[in-house]
Amino acid sequence: MKKVSSWCAVVVWMAVIFYLSHQPGSESSHLSGGVLEFIQTFIPLVDLSTNEWIHTLVRKGAHLSAYLILGALFMIALHHSDQGRLGKRAIVAFLCCFLYAISDEVHQLFIPGRSGQATDVLIDSLGAAIGIALYLAISKVRRRKAF
Repeated sequence: MKKVSSWCAVVVWMAVIFYLSHQPGSESSHLSGGVLEFIQTFIPLVDLSTNEWIHTLVRKGAHLSAYLILGALFMIALHHSDQGRLGKRAIVAFLCCFLYAISDEVHQLFIPGRSGQATDVLIDSLGAAIGIALYLAISKVRRRKAF
């Protein structure tokens, strides 16, 4: 049952990424603006809505976070599928995330107001690598506690 539910989590998260990528540029910008407004409630000293650098940071942070989660979910699903050694699972998880990041950016080429960016693939891949590394670190700690 864990095998099925963990793969379902991967597919659902990939669908969330697809949904967010399928939004036209105006809707995507509006969503980023909402995040900036939320952050503004905690940091009221600076007007974040007019700061393009902060806006870019939020958008790229969303890329990194989404793929960090995807990388970790792939590792969990591969673990429950008992697919090879830990290192092999990490490579497979990273390649899956990398290929999905490429397909995501290609998909955005066909969405009004959006563009596919090679830098976004790199940021997505970095997020996936961090998610995989976190999974590996947590696994190592758990194994030590088991002994």
